[in-house]
Amino acid sequence: MDIIGSGLDATEIARIASAIERYGDRFVCRVFTDEEIAYCRRRRDAASSFAARFAAKEAAMKALGTGHSRGVFWRTIEVVRRGGPPHLRFHDGAAARFAAMGGTGSLLTLTHSQELAIAHVLLLR
Repeated sequence: MDIIGSGLDATEIARIASAIERYGDRFVCRVFTDEEIAYCRRRRDAASSFAARFAAKEAAMKALGTGHSRGVFWRTIEVVRRGGPPHLRFHDGAAARFAAMGGTGSLLTLTHSQELAIAHVLLLR
């Protein structure tokens, strides 16, 4: 198994909370999938969960080597958590880029303090 991409991002939780407060669903629905929104809104501290997912999307864009371009956009990268550790699901342009890189799997780590949410992504072949 080879590492074909790596990305790290730290996102200020207050910045995401402020964007949610200021723009509401317009911001949330532009950046997050329906499943991510439902998950985060069930959490006691929704802003931290949204910030961690935002950081994961940024880290994944770095690992894919595209940034926010070439068909890789916010909603084409999804953080999924079902009874275990979080993992990434790629859609549309992000899935195409991942396949073009020869990707077969990924690893995602999320953590946060009171101020920062941090995500680390490894893409594997």
